[in-house]
Amino acid sequence: MAERVAERAAVDAGLTNVEFSSAGTISEKFDDPMDRRAAAVLEERGYRIHDHIASRITAAQLESADLVVAMEDSHVRSVLELATDPSKVSLLTDFDPAAEPGSGVPDPWFGSDTGFYDTLAAIEAAMPGLLDRIRILQTS
Repeated sequence: MAERVAERAAVDAGLTNVEFSSAGTISEKFDDPMDRRAAAVLEERGYRIHDHIASRITAAQLESADLVVAMEDSHVRSVLELATDPSKVSLLTDFDPAAEPGSGVPDPWFGSDTGFYDTLAAIEAAMPGLLDRIRILQTS
């Protein structure tokens, strides 16, 4: 969900030369399409839902990324086990000044379909701060 929200936020903000991708930290659901509940919420809100296949993050992806954004603290820990530059790794909610520090994006996987709206709201709230960070990275 965050990849698709970030893509549109960057376009809407006029940011160019930015590439977003997503990958998981565990070996479940790989090679699967986007969760149908996430896709339904994204599509309802006008986000792109096609062409997503779940994959596990690799050390090579971490090395080539300018910024790695995790959804939960457990994801941060998993990514840091592979990352050679821990300064590239951030929690998405750290870009939302209204979010409790270290709170992470709510994981709707085991809850009801409506939990995906809370997840989307948390992702969208972090976008202005994330885009600010991207602008800084582009000028450095």
